[in-house]
Amino acid sequence: MASVAPPFLNYIFNRPTLIQTAPPPTKSHCSATRRSFLLLIFPTPLLFTRPTIALDLTMTVPDQTLEEAETGLQSHSKSLVKVKDLLTVESWKEAQKSLRRSSSLLKQDIYTIIQAKPPKERPRLRKLYSDLFNAVTRLDYAARDEDRVRVAKLYKLNTITMYKFVTDQHNQYIHTFED
Repeated sequence: MASVAPPFLNYIFNRPTLIQTAPPPTKSHCSATRRSFLLLIFPTPLLFTRPTIALDLTMTVPDQTLEEAETGLQSHSKSLVKVKDLLTVESWKEAQKSLRRSSSLLKQDIYTIIQAKPPKERPRLRKLYSDLFNAVTRLDYAARDEDRVRVAKLYKLNTITMYKFVTDQHNQYIHTFED
């Protein structure tokens, strides 16, 4: 006697599966990748433009000598002081750009000078460095907020701190010739 399976079991075991009925994948003539897709979306000039001036994490110029850093200290500190002209006419965006550009270069010069000093002098110079660039950052924020009172106060603080650093460097330079 042969056993007869119920009709629903025949349907379950004998039905075609998706794998059996799906057509095999066809090879596309276009090999699109994410990179080529991005090139289609974004025009090429946008990919190769220079970034805006922002936070610069490089600390020293690779082949910068102490003499170059001291010369740069003078010129870049003068350009940082000249930001006052832009702040007084309330050209806030231009003042921020100039402040960021000159402070970035000044930061590299000062760091090179600090690294050239003997280890016992470095903590004092690092404190001045920290005070100066914290004040520069706060001045940048005050210019962004277009706060005239804070800008005037922080500009004065910047100038005093920079003067301390430059005169400290000058005094150290004179003491080396007196010894």
